[in-house]
Amino acid sequence: MEEILDLYALPPDPAHPLVCGDESQKEQRREVRGPQGLAPGRAARYDHEYEHNGRSNLFMMFAPHANWRHVKVTDARTGADFAECLRDLVDDHFPQAETIRLVVDNLNTHSKASLYAHFPPAEAHRIASKLEFHYTPKHGSWLDMAEIELSVLGRQCLNRRIADRETLEAEARAWEERRNAAGATIRWQFTTAEARIKLERLYPCTEHDN
Repeated sequence: MEEILDLYALPPDPAHPLVCGDESQKEQRREVRGPQGLAPGRAARYDHEYEHNGRSNLFMMFAPHANWRHVKVTDARTGADFAECLRDLVDDHFPQAETIRLVVDNLNTHSKASLYAHFPPAEAHRIASKLEFHYTPKHGSWLDMAEIELSVLGRQCLNRRIADRETLEAEARAWEERRNAAGATIRWQFTTAEARIKLERLYPCTEHDN
């Protein structure tokens, strides 16, 4: 926890950008019947019945110092999908960075091993050499700012039925573009010093404390 909090307290460094990564899923639901009662001054009513139309995974990459986020929609959340996200991060989004300081949770696919399982060794090594992994502790995913961005995405964009992956990609892209253009970011204020006071119960008791 303190490692993540200390990382957040560092000043912006374009050569070593801070990026938080997380992922979520969205079930696609197709309407069985069209909306009813649509008229001036009256909202349309939707039937409670719907048809399942698959599920997509959403990878969120968020750079708080750059006021930037990117949502990548995939069919699954495998190590191969994560590896592709990492290559995009290194080659497309932050090509000038010396090292990307990446904050993720401890999901088993969130490691450099996913790169070596998906790419030839030389390519995997090239991408891995640009990444510095920082893991949130167990039960500490709230420390990942990308989780907050996913929550915003859910409230502002995904809090309704979306019929298919193509629509999901278009809606997520439009949300991403609007939020990036607005310069929206997260101003993290919880520090290591505050953690030692407010979360004192989580720290081990030593002889010095007695």
